[in-house]
Amino acid sequence: MKKQFVDPYTLVTDAIIAQLEKGVVPWRCPWRRNVGRPRNFSTGQEYRGVNVLMLGLRQFASPYWMTWRQVQERGGNVKKGEHGSLVIKFGKFKMKEQDEKGSETQKRLAYLKGYKVFNATQIEGIEFPAIDTSPNTEAINRIARAKEIVKGMPSPPTIRVGRYAEACYRPATETIDMPEMKRFESGEAYYLTLFHELVHATGHQSRLNRRSLVESDGFGGQTYSQEELVAEMGAAFLGAEVDIVVDDHKQSAAYIQNWLAVLKDKDHKRWIVQAANQASRAVDFIRNRLPAQEQVVESATV
Repeated sequence: MKKQFVDPYTLVTDAIIAQLEKGVVPWRCPWRRNVGRPRNFSTGQEYRGVNVLMLGLRQFASPYWMTWRQVQERGGNVKKGEHGSLVIKFGKFKMKEQDEKGSETQKRLAYLKGYKVFNATQIEGIEFPAIDTSPNTEAINRIARAKEIVKGMPSPPTIRVGRYAEACYRPATETIDMPEMKRFESGEAYYLTLFHELVHATGHQSRLNRRSLVESDGFGGQTYSQEELVAEMGAAFLGAEVDIVVDDHKQSAAYIQNWLAVLKDKDHKRWIVQAANQASRAVDFIRNRLPAQEQVVESATV
């Protein structure tokens, strides 16, 4: 019997939809407090984009993951009855084309491949580093660390505090307006909201030139909703880096039904994957982790 192909985009989108229908917003807590960013134990590389969400859904107590082959190569075994978690890998390949005149050109096409990984708690025969779950100085000083992230953003927009009652990024003036901190329930809530607006700002033409920001179709539109999802995810990713993992962003509930409607549309099955990827790029820009040649990307598609 021929093996049926399962589209990785569909698998990811279906998993996210299932969580949203339960009232769980996966990007609000992308990984467990005191566990850390998920990473591959063999390569040491951290997972990015939608993989952070997919692995975070499993809520395992270790940040370390391995493929079945990596486990075997290190002399370990996957425990009986354990099931792997889906991660996806982006790649590109070249395809030759001919124009009407017979001239040959090369076109670079992207592809997506899905595979399974297993958490350290599902593996035996391999010794993994112990996870320190005790409070630490970095966690206690989360507000100070959040301030450092804001201060460290390259070519930032102007941040104005107290001018308006609502938070907003204005591309035309390159400004972020924030209410005074005392208007928020906590300092953590203030910085999550500010992170949200900073992620919006990364989409400006002078930065990542993100289509969902520069071609916004206004409140309630699909492009607008795409951009809001990028900002929501990016804020959560930044918050998790400073141990702020409880999202108090008040507008989240207003968008959840719209996100569900779009994600269930067969024409938008790639949306969640692409938005998570854009959110990761936005975070890398804010943290000054993007290579210089990637600081401005023309017509980036979400």
